[in-house]
Amino acid sequence: MSVVSSIQRPSNEKLVLQQGDDLPGSFSDPIADPISSNPVPPELERAARRLQFPPSYVIVGIYRLVTDKSLSRPAWDKCKHGTQRGLTVGFAWTCLTFYVQREFIELFLIHSARVTGLSHDTFFGYKIPFSLPTYAAVISLGSQVTLILNFFLRRNIRIARERAWAQTVASRGKGPDFWQPYVEEWEFPPFVDESRRGVILKAFETSMGSFVLRRLILFPVSLYPIIGVFVSAYFKALGTARYLHKPYFESKKMTPHQVAVFIEERKWDYRIFGFTAALLEGLPIIGLMFTISNRIGAAMWAHDLEKRQHFVAAEHLHNPHFSGSTPSPPYDVSHTTKLD
Repeated sequence: MSVVSSIQRPSNEKLVLQQGDDLPGSFSDPIADPISSNPVPPELERAARRLQFPPSYVIVGIYRLVTDKSLSRPAWDKCKHGTQRGLTVGFAWTCLTFYVQREFIELFLIHSARVTGLSHDTFFGYKIPFSLPTYAAVISLGSQVTLILNFFLRRNIRIARERAWAQTVASRGKGPDFWQPYVEEWEFPPFVDESRRGVILKAFETSMGSFVLRRLILFPVSLYPIIGVFVSAYFKALGTARYLHKPYFESKKMTPHQVAVFIEERKWDYRIFGFTAALLEGLPIIGLMFTISNRIGAAMWAHDLEKRQHFVAAEHLHNPHFSGSTPSPPYDVSHTTKLD
C-alpha cells in the first residue's frame, strides 16, 4: 500500500483539474535529489556541483596524474623498472604466440558461429570492417601482456596506488584528523538487507574472487568487438567503485553496515563512477595507468563527500532535527517496505 492511498479525503471533497494543470507524478514534477535537497554554504557549492556528476572525478584523476609531478613522478619511479621488464617479456611473448593464438581463435570461435555469433566478417550478422580473428587475438594478447606486467609490478604498483591516494589527500591540505566518524545524512535511510547479497557476491569481493570474475568469467566477453568492453565494465562497476573507496571507509572507521547504507544511498553515483573507472582499467596495458589515476579521482571524490559529512555534522550540532536530505522516493518511513 502506498502512502498516498493512506491519506483520507473528506467525503464531499472533489478533485478538479483545471486546464494546464499537471497530473501528480508527471514529468513536470521535480525529481527528488538527496544531495541537493538542502542548501549548502557558498564554500561547498563547487563540491556540490561536482558531486552531481561522479564520472568527472575519473577525468580529474587522469588530469592530475598527467599534470601534477608530485603524483606522476613517484608513481613512475616506483614502477619504471618493472614496466620495462614486463614490456620486454610481453613483446617477446607476442612475437612468439600471435599467429598460434589467432589460429586457435579462428578454429574454436569463428567455426562455432552458432554459439558465439562470430564469423570471419560478421558480428551477429552485421558486417565489420576488420578481421575478427585478428581483433580477438590482439585483445587476448593485450590481456596476457597486462597480466605479465602485473606480475612484474604486483608489489610496486600497489604501493604506487596507496601513495597516490595519500598524496592526493595531502595535496588538499588534509591530515588523518580530516576523516571524522560517519554521520547519517538521510532523514529516513534505506533499509539494506546484507544477507540478500549472498555468498557468491561476497566471494567476488575477495582478491581471488575478483581474479576469477575479471580474468576467467568476463574474459571471453571482452573478445567481442566494442560491446565486450562495455559489458565487462557494467558487471565490474559497483565492485570497482566500492574497492576504490575502501581507504575512505577505513579512514572513517565505518562498519560494514554503514558502508552498505552509504553506498545504497548513492548507488547510482557509485555505479556510474565504477562503470567509467572499470571501462578505463579494462583497457589492455594502458589500463594499469588508469588504476593509479582512478585512485586519485576516488580520493578527490572522497574529499568532497567528507566535506558534505562535515557540513551535516555541523548542522546537527545547531539543529538536532536537521537531516542532510530527504528519503529516496522508493522508500517509506518504515525503512523496510517499498511503496507500491
